[in-house]
Amino acid sequence: MKSSNINSTRRQILAAFGAAAAAMPFAAFSQSDRPINLILPVGPGSGVDTIVRSASQAWAKAAGRTVVVENKPGAGGILGTSALVKSVPDGYTLSVVSNNHVIFPSVYKSVPFDPIADITPISVIGTTPLLLVINPNKLPANNVQEVIALLKAKPGNYNYASSGNGTILHLAAEMFVNQADVQARHIPYKGVGPMMTDLIGGQVDFGVLSLPSVLSQLKSGSLRAVGLGGKTRASALPDLPTIAEQGLPDYYAEGWFALIGPAKLPSAKVKEAYSQVSSAYADPEVQKSMASQGNTILLMNPDDTARFFQAELDKYAKVVKAAGIELK
Repeated sequence: MKSSNINSTRRQILAAFGAAAAAMPFAAFSQSDRPINLILPVGPGSGVDTIVRSASQAWAKAAGRTVVVENKPGAGGILGTSALVKSVPDGYTLSVVSNNHVIFPSVYKSVPFDPIADITPISVIGTTPLLLVINPNKLPANNVQEVIALLKAKPGNYNYASSGNGTILHLAAEMFVNQADVQARHIPYKGVGPMMTDLIGGQVDFGVLSLPSVLSQLKSGSLRAVGLGGKTRASALPDLPTIAEQGLPDYYAEGWFALIGPAKLPSAKVKEAYSQVSSAYADPEVQKSMASQGNTILLMNPDDTARFFQAELDKYAKVVKAAGIELK
């Protein structure tokens, strides 16, 4: 066969293949196996990261597709959430956020998105305990009152770490400093990982951390928890009294974590995502993991989640004002 005929035949075969491919449903090529991308605006090892990764396999099973967890930390969570709000509202890009999401407007002069208008609330998944944690070599204390006594003995000589300016860990520590009427310098970090490294190393003296993120350090003794921020004790640490029990009756700080999508996510996709996350966190193994971390699963529906976000936005505006934190 001549070369020209061979080339002609090849072109015909390729054309026929292309026509057949074009006629096939687009989903067959890109949607059926497309993973769900979960953007976490926090670093590895943080409370939200631990909580989400504990449920990722059950989440994938409920969704019938791979779930990819992607950490995008930075600016207290603004970088990761910015990526979420810019994504296509097709249900394949979602995010799990914390209290920080509704704190942004109160601590930054300019935020590149509206925390209410630019997202679609899907579900408040649950809450997680926050702990007042110390480096026992820098602050040799066993309870809140002993910590306060040490801080008052040397005003301004101690410092506390946070995962970033205006984060819930910053506000929770600042609330402790204010209510205890002590002086301590704030050292902000870019995420929980570096914050924890320096707290263990003694570069900083104390801070507030979520229970899931610090549980192994508490067990090893490299860090010590002296008080719980919630209204009741945590099942994972039943012998640890709350900060309110230890002489600061108005102290209350608790973390929460919620599933959101970009704005204008179709209602069918919202229902689908809510069903998937509900199934994932109802899984017996996941529930066992959540209980061991001290987390409480709530699973608010989308409408209640939308109302919760607005209420939290208003609440933290008052908290920031009372703490005297200046806009960045």
